[in-house]
Amino acid sequence: MEVMISIALRTLRHRRAGFAGAFVALLFAAALVTACGMLLETGLRGSVAPERYAGTPVIVAGDQFVRQTKAGGKSKAKPVSERRWIPASIAEEVSRIPGVTKVVTEVTFPFAGFTAHGWESAQLTPFTLAGGRAPNAAGEVVVDARNATAKIPGYRVVGVTAQALPSQDTIFFTTREARRLAGHAGLVTAIGVFPQVDVTVKGALAYTGDERGALEFLDAESARVKLISLGGALGGTSLLVAILVVVGTFALSLQQRQRELAMLRAVAATPRQVRKLIGGEALLVSVAAGLLGSVAGMLVGFWLQARFVALGAMPANLPLVVSPFPALASVAVTLVAAWTAARVSARRITRIRPVEALGEAALPGSRLPWARTVAGVVVLAGGVVLTIVLSSLSTEAAASPVTMLTALVWTIAVALLGPAIARVAAAVPPRAAGAGGYLALKNLRAGTRRLASVITPLALMTAMTCTILFVQTTMGHAGQNEVNAGLKADYVLGPGASAAGVREVPGVRAATEVLRTTARIGLEKFSVQAVTPDGLDRTMDLDVTAGSLAGFGTTSAALSRTAAERLDAGVGDQIELALGDGTPAVVKVAAIYTRGLGFGDLTLSHQLVAAHVDDPRGTVLVSGGDRAALERALPGVTVRAQAEAGEIGTSNAAVNYVAMGLIIAFCAIAVVNTLAMSTSARSRELALLRLVGATRRQILRMLRTETLVATVVAVVIGTGISLVTVTAFSVGMTGSAAPYLPPLTYLAVIAAPAALALIATVIPARFALRVHPTEALGARE
Repeated sequence: MEVMISIALRTLRHRRAGFAGAFVALLFAAALVTACGMLLETGLRGSVAPERYAGTPVIVAGDQFVRQTKAGGKSKAKPVSERRWIPASIAEEVSRIPGVTKVVTEVTFPFAGFTAHGWESAQLTPFTLAGGRAPNAAGEVVVDARNATAKIPGYRVVGVTAQALPSQDTIFFTTREARRLAGHAGLVTAIGVFPQVDVTVKGALAYTGDERGALEFLDAESARVKLISLGGALGGTSLLVAILVVVGTFALSLQQRQRELAMLRAVAATPRQVRKLIGGEALLVSVAAGLLGSVAGMLVGFWLQARFVALGAMPANLPLVVSPFPALASVAVTLVAAWTAARVSARRITRIRPVEALGEAALPGSRLPWARTVAGVVVLAGGVVLTIVLSSLSTEAAASPVTMLTALVWTIAVALLGPAIARVAAAVPPRAAGAGGYLALKNLRAGTRRLASVITPLALMTAMTCTILFVQTTMGHAGQNEVNAGLKADYVLGPGASAAGVREVPGVRAATEVLRTTARIGLEKFSVQAVTPDGLDRTMDLDVTAGSLAGFGTTSAALSRTAAERLDAGVGDQIELALGDGTPAVVKVAAIYTRGLGFGDLTLSHQLVAAHVDDPRGTVLVSGGDRAALERALPGVTVRAQAEAGEIGTSNAAVNYVAMGLIIAFCAIAVVNTLAMSTSARSRELALLRLVGATRRQILRMLRTETLVATVVAVVIGTGISLVTVTAFSVGMTGSAAPYLPPLTYLAVIAAPAALALIATVIPARFALRVHPTEALGARE
């Protein structure tokens, strides 16, 4: 083994260019796996330090989870989307606990971009005044030090605190005004307890340590759950892509060294020795690439965190967990992937007789090994099965990972059956003009293995890019179409308007208040719109297919067709659900409608939901009336025409673009890497062509023609894979077999791999053509 490692080291020293492609592929694979591992670990182990509650030893508040006990007594919990409030009377009970010296109640709610509280709770942090005084009247406020010059519409700033919290802008009202604005009579968000004592009360929980941070920043818990899902899905997809790219790169590298390996067999090297040599080379390259890639992956992880914070997908005060585990995992993964890829790629040359190896090196066979053919057919069948499964999935959480897996499985089938596809593709192109075109077509027909190695990364890049982009456009387009078809209102009013006040404006025929939130049925999350039923038929059309919205009341619910299928519920059925803050409710299904993408999975009563959301100020849909009259009657309220309401988007589109963009970038690197390796390895061939009279222009035209053919074939295959995948996704999610593919976006998508392919071909070719033909032929391979 030591002898083979020594030979492997010498081989690496003298064939650095030959192993550069494998090193690059492994390095970026390690970086991707490390970055995804950091996201996953942050989701599993990350925590948020308290800011506002940092000075309070114990916080008493509601349970911010919906819990369910499964069969066998196992309990599962999911975070609520709105803050759960508790009765203010609990403060008296807490104050009687032995050892408690002070109890402070507080209300927390959003207001004009601030986190708002009553002045009584300023002592929790504590906040002290740097100037001015505390608010004494309903129209007075105190702002934090960072917003000392802020103007608050309808209120007068009478004081500025000496402190400002790192990640939240704070404003204080009088205690009475804060509770009025919050709209939760008799309830508070939390109770601060001094000093730290054991607190046990009915209907609330005691939070200490980092638990206070999770209570203070509810979005941090949701972000952790999202990071677990995103890190796992992205990591799994990255791993499969990495394995596919690494296997392809090693296969191309060994294909270029086939003559050398055949010579080793001819001079009495046993198959085992050749396998050890190749495995040793793979181990050496993968260890170096894995170590460097894991360091690069940490930088990528921090970049992803910064982008997700900017997009609002995770809070800034949820720090990325940094530990050696993702780096160690990435090194192990790249090592195993490289070793397996090298051994699989060298399988044929180590199994045949030395004379056959030399003959195949001189004239590569075009026949596809039967094992590879069988594997390709099996994976192809797997792609069919996954496509069928995907077409039956109607939730984004379930469909998204299966979508990427489906596209990958189809691409793996293409990689396995690549030589057969390349033979068909090489036979199709018509006669090309000129000597360059003639040579290109002859090369394509003679070098189907090389063509197949180029087609795979190009097809992978096209398929992944199209799938990622067009899944989002399909969902957004379908939802927008439903909104456009179902929104009958003439105007959309921003927060601050009330339906009762709007109805008094001359000319207004109907006004509907709308709140957006979520609810859980069991532990499954559903999107919710809460509406006031009066005049609902004049402001929106949900396209009811069963039941009726007439007589829609506080305990009524309407379900989208998709939600009804998921719940196996129909008109007249009762449903137990947990509202946004976890409060249980029982509603009766009054109607089933089709426009769930545009208007939510569930439609509930505004009266039922308003008391269970952090901000009860939603939008108001108005039918009839005049814009100028509405603006005069509702000063400070945004009035938009229905056409100006803006387009809706899928919930995680931007986050998905950023995360999956890394995989697209990896695919792009694989394209450049493969083509550069393929072109650079042909220096002797190009030198011979020049010696027999071919000009540089003819050779470059030959290479461009070959690349163009490979790109066209790959784009067709990648587009086909994406079209099949996105169509199945569309069938399941929207009920339509017509996905939305913006033409200009598609043209940009196919232009990118074409440009990369041409650049990766022409630049190495120009360097190779600078060398004199005799020098190129005499150079060591």
